[in-house]
Amino acid sequence: MNTVQTINLIATNPDIRNGRAYILGTTVTVADIALTKHYHGQDADGLAEWYGLTLPQVYAALAYYYEHKEVIDQQIRTQIHRAEALKEQRVGSQRSLLSR
Repeated sequence: MNTVQTINLIATNPDIRNGRAYILGTTVTVADIALTKHYHGQDADGLAEWYGLTLPQVYAALAYYYEHKEVIDQQIRTQIHRAEALKEQRVGSQRSLLSR
């Protein structure tokens, strides 16, 4: 008889991180891990160091990402489009206290 083991390191909650999957005990989303892995070329050790995580947390996030890749990739695309739109609008640059 098989005993199925689970790793309870990833959670979702509609009131936290807009319902996006995140690593328990942190504010790091699974999408954050996927973005950093793919766009910055970080391996698991680099991801752990970058975010101050343990390797089990990183591997749990990566496993969750690959199980839900389509949904998380869409979240990433939405995040990138939102950032590009804000950059295009130059939000925050007008009348900034920092530019004085």
